[in-house]
Amino acid sequence: MEIVLHFKSENFAKGKDVLLTDDIVGRASMTFKEGSIIGKDGYYCYLFGTDEQCKRALELMKDLAEEVKDDKKSQLINKIKEEEDKAIEGFGSILG
Repeated sequence: MEIVLHFKSENFAKGKDVLLTDDIVGRASMTFKEGSIIGKDGYYCYLFGTDEQCKRALELMKDLAEEVKDDKKSQLINKIKEEEDKAIEGFGSILG
């Protein structure tokens, strides 16, 4: 399951800390990005994990972040994966 969360700047540090330190959610794959990657304010978290991890993340973030849905969610996931692929390619060329 994949979810994307949007944080206002003032809630980002607390939300990130809660997600990373939770026993269940902390084991999921998470990527944090500034909203500027799509020309928006705030921060985004792309979370890939089990249904339990994603549901728990949504429960923990109910007062700190909003879930991004539909087309915007797909757009953000694609953009994040594209950036990660570029980083991997760059790292690969360094190692030769």
